[in-house]
Amino acid sequence: MQAIELLTTRSSMPRLVAPGPTNEQLQVMFQAACRAPDHMALMPYSFTLYQEQGRAKLGEVFASAAKARELNETQIAQAQELPLRAPVVIMVAMRAQQHDKVPRDEQLASAACASLLLQQAAFAQGLGAIWRTGWLAEDEVVKAQLGLAPADAIVGFLYVGTPAVATPIKPDKDWQSKVEIVE
Repeated sequence: MQAIELLTTRSSMPRLVAPGPTNEQLQVMFQAACRAPDHMALMPYSFTLYQEQGRAKLGEVFASAAKARELNETQIAQAQELPLRAPVVIMVAMRAQQHDKVPRDEQLASAACASLLLQQAAFAQGLGAIWRTGWLAEDEVVKAQLGLAPADAIVGFLYVGTPAVATPIKPDKDWQSKVEIVE
């Protein structure tokens, strides 16, 4: 896949099945993610890979957070099953670092770019992936149980696997309405 095609046809794939990415494919994905813009080379991100039984452990964390929110039994069960929707789930976290020249927001932007590059590298290798956030990425119980400090952030959970169907390519968006030219 050519770079411009990759950039202009990026789409999420929510329907994922086994097999998941190989170790070689994962290496390419992490190598690409670490090319994110990164002022002062802080690498303010980390990746936690959940596969096989690790997905069930992540599901237990999600269920624990759902219980803490006093959700009903159906919602708790649904939260616990979420990581099982793909062969691999990668948590991307922003690990905040004190730095005079690199504010927290810039570090968060770097981690978000790393997430996109992770997804793009999956897509370029014929895999499917979807970047999920929602309340679980914001939840303090989830953050604490996954070892994040209060200043850290879960940028998202990237679900990765083989597309169950052809990845739908969304139509182009009206980018012209988002561009202002100052001469």
